[in-house]
Formats: sequence, structure tokens, C-alpha cells
Amino acid sequence: MYHRGYDEREPIEVRINPEEIVIVNYPGPDRSVRLDQLRQGKAIPRRYRNRRIGDFLKELEITEGRSTGIPKILRAMKKNGSPPPEFEFDEDHSYFLVRLPVHRKEKAVPKHDEATTQVTTQVTTQVEALLRVMTGEQSREEIQEKLNLANREHFRKGYLVPALEAGLIERTIPDKPNSRLQKYRLTARGHAQIS
Repeated sequence: MYHRGYDEREPIEVRINPEEIVIVNYPGPDRSVRLDQLRQGKAIPRRYRNRRIGDFLKELEITEGRSTGIPKILRAMKKNGSPPPEFEFDEDHSYFLVRLPVHRKEKAVPKHDEATTQVTTQVTTQVEALLRVMTGEQSREEIQEKLNLANREHFRKGYLVPALEAGLIERTIPDKPNSRLQKYRLTARGHAQIS
């Protein structure tokens, strides 16, 4: 409620699966926020969205205050022994994605058949189409062209982000998701899905 952009028609997405929790919010953070700041827990936006909602939630003691959420997530993940959270948004700050991976020691490793079945039930026809055109390492533009899709945002929301979230494709430069040199490739899970 606090961070949502009410001028956007997109809902907040919360996806929970055995490997991670993924939250996608539209639009993304204020343009003053940078990824390196988020990773350090030092991002302080210059503008706040929904200030009145925030004040109301603070009065109800549901939130602590401004700019305390990210540091709290980082501390909780570290204390739990979980991998650090991953943050992502595009150049236009049109979305904000937070990936919270599970604690690796507690992660159940499914048998190959179970993993393939689990992935199959989560894959949309759009993601299936994306997987079928993937060969080697490809840029977003190359994949989008192979799929004959003109709208970059439609491609990102309907094809690219769901394939990344399902662990079917991966970035070649994971530490810099917005790099102009970024490419994508199938994971072992992605190969299993199309074979």
C-alpha cells in the first residue's frame, strides 16, 4: 500500500516458490535511488510516494518510518544466514523487483523429474516461446526480435521477467542487471524445460 503507484494499473505481485520470494512493484523507486545504494542499505529517496498513507501506517505502528525497510531486510537476511536479497529496476524506474532467496541449507533439492514437473506447471506460453528461441547468449533486443515483439515493456513483463523469476534463464552479468552489455542464456532448468 505504501510504495504502490496508484496512477499505474499494474498490481503488486508477490510470488512465493520453494527457492525464493519475489515481489514486483510498479512503478519503481524514485529516480534518485541507485542500485548500489540499495545493496548497501543506504538508499534514501528524495521524494516519497503516498506520504499520507505512510504517516497513517506509522501511527498504527505498522511501519517504522522512512527509509528503514531495506536495511531491515538486509539485517534479517544476514541474521538468518540467507543469501543477500537481489534488487532490480530498469533505466526508466518503471518497476522494482526484490528477490529474497531462501536459506541454502534449508533448501530441499528435488529429484530431476520433480523439478521438471514443477517448472512445467509455472511456465506460460510466452515464456515457453522465449525458451524456444534462445540459443547461446543473446541480448534483450535479439530475443525480442526473434519473437517478433515491438513493445519492450510487454516483452519485459510478459516474457523476460517471468523466465528470470522461474530460473529458466539467467543474466550473463548478474551483478549489473541494467548493463548495456547484458545478455541472457538458458539455465539447466531452462534446457530441461524445452527438451
